[in-house]
Amino acid sequence: MDFALAAAAFGVGVVVGLTGMGGGALMTPVLVLFFGVPPLTAVSSDLVASAVMKPVGAAVHLRRGTVHLKLVGWLCVGSIPAAFAGVLIARSLGDGENVQQFIQRALGVALLVAATGLTVRAYLRLVERARKRDGLLPPLPQGRPRVTARPLPTVLVGVIGGIVVGMTSVGSGSLVIIALMALYPGLKASELVGTDLLQAVPLVASAALGHLLFGDFQFDLTAAMLVGCVPGVWIGARISSRAPGGLIRRALAFVLLASALKLLGVPNLETGVALVATALVAPPLWMLIRRRHGFPLLARRSPPGEPPDEAADEVREQAGGNAR
Repeated sequence: MDFALAAAAFGVGVVVGLTGMGGGALMTPVLVLFFGVPPLTAVSSDLVASAVMKPVGAAVHLRRGTVHLKLVGWLCVGSIPAAFAGVLIARSLGDGENVQQFIQRALGVALLVAATGLTVRAYLRLVERARKRDGLLPPLPQGRPRVTARPLPTVLVGVIGGIVVGMTSVGSGSLVIIALMALYPGLKASELVGTDLLQAVPLVASAALGHLLFGDFQFDLTAAMLVGCVPGVWIGARISSRAPGGLIRRALAFVLLASALKLLGVPNLETGVALVATALVAPPLWMLIRRRHGFPLLARRSPPGEPPDEAADEVREQAGGNAR
């Protein structure tokens, strides 16, 4: 048992419990950058660990009825074979250094997309809150709102997400949910999370099976990750109602950007300049965006026991869904 790896997995688990996302996007680069694990081995072991953890949150959402089963079905039509194919695509590049370099670069690109997705998601939520405040959203219908499935684009989302997850272990939560938000704006936040969590179970299982057969899975790595991640997710979920979720997501996007630049081989000086520029420009830019939509520059203080302003909707959707 690698206790240092278990401790790192515990920290990642806490972040996943707090934010509801970031498992593969954080754990895989941690394995590659800090523990020197070959990229294909990191992807394989992380996917097998995710296949064990994801059914927990999905089962809770199924029991609460916050899953759109038709969307899950259409997503799985594309994602299950695509996830297995993603493993084969990675393996078709050959063995040794070539495939490891390709997986590392693909992982870097996936992390850049994931960081962008976090930013887009935060902006869409800000716009939605502004429209609710100004009364621009249509009144909620009586009873459960109906969302009509769009088979072709939904299957396409599943295919793209499946290939990315099969090759990099990133995307089952951070990428697919962004596409669902764009395709189905009528879905409630809890339904978005529940649908995404349930479709991720067979998606990750398919990718994990492919990596068990053709990847470079190592049991000791997966065991250490599970020992750390499971209690970390539980603790993160317990404190999520009091944590500033919006701030944590911004920090997560910053970490994903830094990891992506290193995985893509950007030199240290250029990486440092890019991160410093981001740290200096992003906060005032976000404040201007908030003010443009009529929100105070800083989130309001909530009464004791209530989540911070920016995290309110996120906490609702995390209930039962933090295990991803």
